[in-house]
Amino acid sequence: MSAGIHHATRLGLTGGIGSGKSTVARMLVELGAALVDADQIARELTGAGGAAMADIARTFGADFLDATGALDRPRMREHAFAHPAARQQLEAIVHPLVGRVSEERVQAALAAGHRLVVQDIPLLIESGHWPRQLSAVLVVDCRESTQISRVVARSALTPAAVQAIMASQASRQQRRAGADIVLYNDGLSLPALQAQVRLVAQRFGL
Repeated sequence: MSAGIHHATRLGLTGGIGSGKSTVARMLVELGAALVDADQIARELTGAGGAAMADIARTFGADFLDATGALDRPRMREHAFAHPAARQQLEAIVHPLVGRVSEERVQAALAAGHRLVVQDIPLLIESGHWPRQLSAVLVVDCRESTQISRVVARSALTPAAVQAIMASQASRQQRRAGADIVLYNDGLSLPALQAQVRLVAQRFGL
């Protein structure tokens, strides 16, 4: 554990698809942490009437909006995988807004007296922006074969589709290298995972 981590108030949480990151986030909240979920904020911003939608419609056209005026996520996902420049355009619209709303919610949680604010950030390692704002980084890690089997079991995605998503994310090695704490979530029962999360929470005064 790095010096000073026990004084941290902002814990970055990340992990690849199927790592169990969302489960760990929920357990930390149950132990008293506040959660700021970047993915949830992005969904709000790209929902009907969301703050990102006018720029998205202007950049990509009405074909990428669904009947409610929200982002047509499956269509955009397919387009962004096929055209990396489109993904960069979308991120240039959405990411600054996510950052601003995240910061507002972090400050509100700190002002409300939360000792620990967990920032769930899927692209934390890929971003040069987030780590500078965080007191520490927690990475939820597991084998790639485990990621694939978990996501296939819970969704309509094929193994090849899951592998394509994984290929677009940071590698396990990159995530682990950027971590202050690695929680290895492979072959653990839920009670065993809860025990690991409780140890992490104790390091932050919860």
